[in-house]
Amino acid sequence: MFCSLSEIPTKPDEHFSSFICTLFSLMAALSENVLTVSMLLSVVFLPGDAADCTNPVLIANTPGQMEALSGSCLQVPCSFNSTHSDFGKTKVYYGIWLKNTDSLNQCPSCLIFNSSGSVNKYSLKMIGNVSEKNCTTLFPDLNTSYTDTYYLRIENGAFRATNACYPLHIKVNDSPWSPSINLPSDLKEHQSVTVTCSAFTPCPQSPPELTWNLQQDSLNQTEKNTDGTFTTKLQENITLSDTHDGYNISCSARYPVVLGNKTEETKVTLNVSYAPRNTSASISPSGLVSAGTWVKLSCFSRAKPPPSFTWFRNSKHGAMNVSVGQVYSFSVTEGGEYYCVATNDLGNETSSRLCVGIKDSPWSPSINLPSHLKEHQSVTVTCSAFTPCPHSPPELTWNLQQDSLRQTEKNTDGTFTTKIQENITLSDTHDGYNIRCSSIHPAAEKSNTAETKVTLSVSYAPRNTSASISPSGLVSTLCFFEATLWFSSYSEPGSHNIHPMLCLINALFLRLNINRLSSSFTTRGRINIAPVNSDVTLTFKHRSCLLDVLLTE
Repeated sequence: MFCSLSEIPTKPDEHFSSFICTLFSLMAALSENVLTVSMLLSVVFLPGDAADCTNPVLIANTPGQMEALSGSCLQVPCSFNSTHSDFGKTKVYYGIWLKNTDSLNQCPSCLIFNSSGSVNKYSLKMIGNVSEKNCTTLFPDLNTSYTDTYYLRIENGAFRATNACYPLHIKVNDSPWSPSINLPSDLKEHQSVTVTCSAFTPCPQSPPELTWNLQQDSLNQTEKNTDGTFTTKLQENITLSDTHDGYNISCSARYPVVLGNKTEETKVTLNVSYAPRNTSASISPSGLVSAGTWVKLSCFSRAKPPPSFTWFRNSKHGAMNVSVGQVYSFSVTEGGEYYCVATNDLGNETSSRLCVGIKDSPWSPSINLPSHLKEHQSVTVTCSAFTPCPHSPPELTWNLQQDSLRQTEKNTDGTFTTKIQENITLSDTHDGYNIRCSSIHPAAEKSNTAETKVTLSVSYAPRNTSASISPSGLVSTLCFFEATLWFSSYSEPGSHNIHPMLCLINALFLRLNINRLSSSFTTRGRINIAPVNSDVTLTFKHRSCLLDVLLTE
């Protein structure tokens, strides 16, 4: 009797004690052959004997534990080696898989596969090149009955050993695995990140199909891991913003199996930090308030992490820090403009301005123009209004051209004024014209309106000059008569009395000739004419206009 290497157990089990008893019986029977006994002892206690698995005879590399999906396949990465003296003496290697036992002698029916082709119960395929110590094996069309422990055995000439220390544990599931979504842990706006959805791929020949709610142009990629297993991935680069905070990324893995597909989904909610957004301020009570009234200013902002708040008041010396906190309450003593700033580690944002207005404030606009106005003169008319809140300036309207642009300017003392301007060329029609300008000061939900009026006084040359006589018609030549000449004119101020024109009464032709020019100012004159048989000479100044009076005998 002789114990071959194939009978050597590689780990302690229930068969080990009986094996030792058999061995020593054999040793007693062959006691005359000390050399044989010594050889047997050396075989039993080889450094490769796996009683403690510190130095096994056959070294096999597999993942140790693997999961598979029923209806799909499983590719088991596998390689082997040995330091035993009999290993590698021939070039012919056979890979063998045992199920639920590491002892071929104790359970011959547990042999489910031999790469020689002699046994293949589960239609396994050793796709690795065994001669190159690659025992990678494909398990097709799995079902839950495949869940078990599998042992690799290698036969190479006289070398025959089973990897009992590190068997392969296979678990077959009816349900697929949820994909995993991977991304950095600390997410901030403006950050460019790579989002990866990955799924375990036990069967790289039929990998899962991944889909998600990000860009659908991402390609599925099946990659080999360092341990020889496979993973299918989807990747997408995105630049984060505040809108991504709270966004749910969902990814589905659809595994092809016999007679259909099996699908599982994973969701991840993004947690993105961002600077303050939509910062706003409110005031209560709204509208104009009386001096001494308590008002409450509140600041709101959307930010992550939550922001801190600081209140400022615009003054002629610039922005003044008046309070810290979301709410600022104070007693109103004067009107002014307030705003808040929301701040966190990622930035800050300023609210719109709040205008605190006091009732009965003297906010009437003023109308400015030159003092001496003359026709044909081009002048600039300006309407201006005090502006306590430059970011909420008053609205100015007037009865001149409405295309005037409103401008808010900073004064030398730091205060502000809002203006509208219009250039006009004066004429006589502007004299007595009323220019009206209104200012509407916004104050929260209400407004404060005031109006100013200015009447133009424009100097201009004479217009519409005319003359008249009384009585009109024919008069007697032998009696005294009174001819009254009415005349009027328009002229520049500054001249003096009326200078009559030359009036010549020609008795021969019974015709009165009166020559007259415009006088220094607007007036009406009366001329009494003597009897027609006397010579009357009256003197007028400037150009003449002819007035004929027919006299009767």
